[in-house]
Amino acid sequence: MAQVLSTPGVYVEEKSAFASSAVPVATAIPAFIGFTEKAKRGSKSLLNVPTRITSLGEYHNFFGKGAQAKFNIAENEESGYTLEIDKATAFSLYNSLKLFFNNGGSTCYIVSIGSYSSEVGLAAFTGEESGGGLQSLLKEPEPTLLLSPDAVLLSEEDFNSFQQLMLMHCGNEMKNRMAILDVYNGDQTRTMDDEDIITKFREAIGTNFLDYGTAYYPWLNTTITKASELDYRSIANLDGLIAMLTKDVDAQVSSGKIDESRGNAIKEEIAKATADSENIKNVDNTLLAISPLYKQIIADVRKARNVMPPSGAMAGVFSMVDNSVGIQKAPANVSLGSVVSPTVNITSRIQEDLNLPLNGKAVNAIRSFPGKGVLVWGARTLDGNSQDWRYVNVRRTLIFIEQTIKYAAERYVFEPNIAMTWVKVSSTITGALYNAWRDGVLAGNTAQEAFKVDVGLGSTMTQQDILDGVMRVSVKVAISRPAEFIVITFQQQMAGGEGGGEDEGGEGEEGGE
Repeated sequence: MAQVLSTPGVYVEEKSAFASSAVPVATAIPAFIGFTEKAKRGSKSLLNVPTRITSLGEYHNFFGKGAQAKFNIAENEESGYTLEIDKATAFSLYNSLKLFFNNGGSTCYIVSIGSYSSEVGLAAFTGEESGGGLQSLLKEPEPTLLLSPDAVLLSEEDFNSFQQLMLMHCGNEMKNRMAILDVYNGDQTRTMDDEDIITKFREAIGTNFLDYGTAYYPWLNTTITKASELDYRSIANLDGLIAMLTKDVDAQVSSGKIDESRGNAIKEEIAKATADSENIKNVDNTLLAISPLYKQIIADVRKARNVMPPSGAMAGVFSMVDNSVGIQKAPANVSLGSVVSPTVNITSRIQEDLNLPLNGKAVNAIRSFPGKGVLVWGARTLDGNSQDWRYVNVRRTLIFIEQTIKYAAERYVFEPNIAMTWVKVSSTITGALYNAWRDGVLAGNTAQEAFKVDVGLGSTMTQQDILDGVMRVSVKVAISRPAEFIVITFQQQMAGGEGGGEDEGGEGEEGGE
């Protein structure tokens, strides 16, 4: 409305010279669902409350430390002993979060669904009855990635059900995030039969919203758990450990490696290894010094504890690539930090089935290359047969553009559906897309090649749309795809000639981003 000039004087009017700008949304904000030591901010409970953190120190303040996994030890005639982890104590959210930060992660959300003494069940993860877990993230618009390393604690049937719900959450309910999925028993080698772990994963994942999910195989041998974090309390059947160590000392005395007095002194120290010992660390250090067998057992415990699903590391890679290059870059051909090796060595021939199965459900490989280290060697969604959504960076870039435009256009929801509003909407969206093109998110030599925005009567709307209060905007964008297969042809040239020779070399394929 024009200003009413009621009295003589000088009046100043300010008019906006520029269209409203669009703030780009965050791109790599993962939400971790799992179990924590505690869940409190002061006196306020954070159980089933999505909590934003930016460092491991914040996690410690709100959620405590990691769980001490328990192992059962038993004598074995062939190998001397066997270790079996108690699955109910193998919580991995904390260690996965450390992998996330060690691979370039920054901001994330934590959804604590219980403490380490809680019962591990599907209901806690889904939150269908309590409103926690997955359900609690329905009210949080910021997370763009979803993962749950602790889901591998579930039975295989419940694990599969939960991963289907994760895809539905991302693709049907929120549409602003992707799920990073782990393969159940992904530390095992493929058998290529009906019991093959990849085959079972593909059968169980279903066919819905596959473009909103990506999976990685195999699991990783990491260095997250340090030797200093472990002691004899990692062995659940402590009496069995003491008996085994004592038997080893008796064997050394019998063979003459140590004398009887020395053996008795060692056995006295071994007997001090009780759960209620006054100084556990001193007792543990003494055992490491006097018992080679105990030192080997702790080394094996550490190795087993450091086998982890890859979703946490991949969330860090997504964040690092987004921050250093951009969301348009495929999160592949990137080395993994705090990772020694994949649990299974994959060759190019084995990877063929991972990348290009008949059903299209591609699983990205993590491979070890001489002189390069452990690299992420794939960037495909589970919808591998789709020309539109085959690649992770394409799906995530579209999510980024959709959400940026959505929030920018919300200010015009109650504006009149007239030409002036159409110009404002078009200008706002064009500005956002121009910035995306300038930053390299969109492909094209010019802005006109990278995107196109249409809005208006006769263009995107009919008179009936306007009467119904519907404004339709058409946005077309060009998104680059990764050069996943680089074919290099070598052709021999005749001496002194300019043309091609009679003999040709072969074609080589080299996996890229």
